[in-house]
Amino acid sequence: MLQILYIVAFTALSLFAVVNLIRSMVSLAQNDVKSQRYATRRATSRTIHPELLDASGNLTNEPLLVMRSFSVDDARSRLDALYESSPGSTDI
Repeated sequence: MLQILYIVAFTALSLFAVVNLIRSMVSLAQNDVKSQRYATRRATSRTIHPELLDASGNLTNEPLLVMRSFSVDDARSRLDALYESSPGSTDI
């Protein structure tokens, strides 16, 4: 009899947890939609920098900065060349 009570209690608690999880997910989705609407409304109400617009005048969703990775030795050689070409450097 005690085992059945444990099974019923565990089932009730697990159902309660799953229902709360689903409610939280729905609430987060609704908040995300609201924040996107607010951000869009706020972005259109002020002046937007022209580089953020595409050719047709719509706001771009692309990344604006693309970085290329290179090795540490390449970075050192570039920094050395920059340092040596600066006006205050002395030739040794």
